[in-house]
Amino acid sequence: MKINKTNKVFQVYEDIKAKRVNADRKQYRKDQFKASERAVDYQFAINKLREVPDIRKDKVERIKAQVQSGSYNVEGKEIAEKILEGLYIDRKV
Repeated sequence: MKINKTNKVFQVYEDIKAKRVNADRKQYRKDQFKASERAVDYQFAINKLREVPDIRKDKVERIKAQVQSGSYNVEGKEIAEKILEGLYIDRKV
């Protein structure tokens, strides 16, 4: 017995295979990205550093003039606040 027109059999097989593949693709969800807490903290620190200019020349010149004239005076409370502020940022990084 000789079978002619085997391409119809193959076509049915390919149709079934294509339906199975398409059905499987619908089950997949989109990729998601969730940054770790450490990465979020790092990004926070980087953004804060970008906000600060490299050198504030006007402030440097003003303080330089005060130091040279002997009138530069800083309260200990201000120094302590800046130290604590720096510790907080270090902990975030």
